Amino acid sequence: MSNFTEHTITKAVVERFDDTPDPRLRRILGSLVSHLHDFVRDVELTFDEWKFAIEYLTRTGQKCDQHRQEFILLSDTLGVSMLVDAINHRMPEGATETTVLGPFYVVEAPELPSGSDIAGGMTGTPLFVEGVVSSADGMPLSGALVDVWHTDDDGFYDVQQLDALGGLAGRARFRTDAEGRFQFWSIMPTFYPIPDDGPVGEMLKATRRHPYRPAHVHFMIRAEKFETLITHVFAADSPYLDSDAVFGVKSSLVADFAKEEGGTAPDGRSVAGPWRRLTYGFGVKPAATADRAAETA
Repeated sequence: MSNFTEHTITKAVVERFDDTPDPRLRRILGSLVSHLHDFVRDVELTFDEWKFAIEYLTRTGQKCDQHRQEFILLSDTLGVSMLVDAINHRMPEGATETTVLGPFYVVEAPELPSGSDIAGGMTGTPLFVEGVVSSADGMPLSGALVDVWHTDDDGFYDVQQLDALGGLAGRARFRTDAEGRFQFWSIMPTFYPIPDDGPVGEMLKATRRHPYRPAHVHFMIRAEKFETLITHVFAADSPYLDSDAVFGVKSSLVADFAKEEGGTAPDGRSVAGPWRRLTYGFGVKPAATADRAAETA
């Protein structure tokens, strides 16, 4: 029998994981316990504070459903998502920088022909997006799958207003052509607050932080033998670029959403009034050798 103290219990708990067969799991759990115990000792956590923390995490889980992931929001607003992203995506020259996935990605987005209008029930200033997907060394990639999604001009994603829209809107998938190109029409997104009606919002209010993200379009790009690229392209004229609530902005991802007057667009479409245009080149990183071996096995 051991009489554990605040100074001896950490070592004892870590040792309980000594027989864990998976060495990576053993290392993660040991480090987690060590840092968590150090945190508790550092702030001298009270029973009431620990009880509140448990209840807070419980409520965070209860806020999650098929359309909202409150734990992702919590991870994002604490900067953990971007830290994990940075550690796991050390990009070579020529590769587009990554950023957070966000809580509103939808697996069921439809695959549409390049050039389609994906606005659906969303209304606003027309936006024409044209992009090229290449390898980091500049080789255009044919057949890459490009997932895109964004808000409407009130700052809401389709999954936040499915009843009003009657289905998905402002999101789709496209295949790049032989020259790595894709294009689509939609509407210009705007800056918006992340959902702040739950536990994450409580944290932001308690710490006097705002919940806003600058205007952006999400991109997820997948190509055989290349790492999946998850990123955004941010509008250069949007507010909150320097104080994004989830720390996701990188200067290389800020682009000009050019303001155009009515007339004929690059794809031949006639546009009656003002519209916006985004042109952006994406570079993707080759998959690791181990990943390539697994693909061909």
